[in-house]
Amino acid sequence: MKRKLRYTIGFAGLAAGIIVLFFVGLIYGSVEFSLGEIMDILSRQGEIAGQNIIFKIRLPRILASMILGGALSVSGFLLQTFFANPIAGPFILGISSGAKLASAIVMIFFMSRGFVLESVALVTAAFAGAMTATGFILAVSGKVKNMSVLVVSGVMIGYICSAVTDIMVTFADDSNIINLHNWSLGTFSGTDWNDIKVISVIVSVTLVCAFLLSKPMNAYQMGEGYAINMGVNVKLFRVQLILLSSVLSACVTAFAGPVSFVGIAVPHLVKNIFGTARPIVIIPASFMGGAVFCMLCDLIARTLFSPTELSISSVTAVFGVPVVLWIMMSGHRRRI
Repeated sequence: MKRKLRYTIGFAGLAAGIIVLFFVGLIYGSVEFSLGEIMDILSRQGEIAGQNIIFKIRLPRILASMILGGALSVSGFLLQTFFANPIAGPFILGISSGAKLASAIVMIFFMSRGFVLESVALVTAAFAGAMTATGFILAVSGKVKNMSVLVVSGVMIGYICSAVTDIMVTFADDSNIINLHNWSLGTFSGTDWNDIKVISVIVSVTLVCAFLLSKPMNAYQMGEGYAINMGVNVKLFRVQLILLSSVLSACVTAFAGPVSFVGIAVPHLVKNIFGTARPIVIIPASFMGGAVFCMLCDLIARTLFSPTELSISSVTAVFGVPVVLWIMMSGHRRRI
């Protein structure tokens, strides 16, 4: 009963956080609205200028931060399960940077020739980059047993990919490509409704697939030997796990650029809040926690020094780094 009460309070708190941040995000910005004005606008009764601000700018951005933040958190949880390490995450392991590099290459190649990329093409390129970086990490993991070396290797590949991306963006000739600099730092700005449709489909399908793996994931957390005895095809399961994590990370990077530390900090905080690491609980909780975290960070990024906007990764790092340090200094042990 205590566990069920804890779960109920946890999910209710996260849901309340999402609702509150949703309306606060609509209210505050370079132009502020009252709650009454927001309700009028949402019912299509407000002024045209207000409707344009809410429906064309703020609402898609808030939904993007919510969905992509949740996706990134779940991606981090899947990687932590795969590597059995609490500081494994798409940003730390260089997977996000690989997706960032591939996306930038495709953007620059096509935009310099006057072509407009479809969202699916951008996600595909990001996925290819994420899988390339993942392949490197898996190759290293097969040769070293020390997880510290694996993490350092991921950080190094991330630095290399980020450096190459920054060089390409800096020396691009086209002025439109120069604007990719903001994307390369991480931002939810510029998201439109077509992007939201693609994001929603990709993330929804991937989350359903991840949720269906909850039972074998729970067995895998107990060790490979235990999972095999429970009838889990470990090789196939590991492939499924890394593919789902890469798809989520690639989707986030394609539309928002690299967003740091969400995939590490949020799953860890959620596990402590709910007192468990059971995937059937933590997958939806991580999604909701990532949504709250990124909605809050994006609100701070666009309002703290308005009209100047901070990169989302700068804000997520401020909140995420202390959590990572806490994990390493506390000698964190996984909860099962």
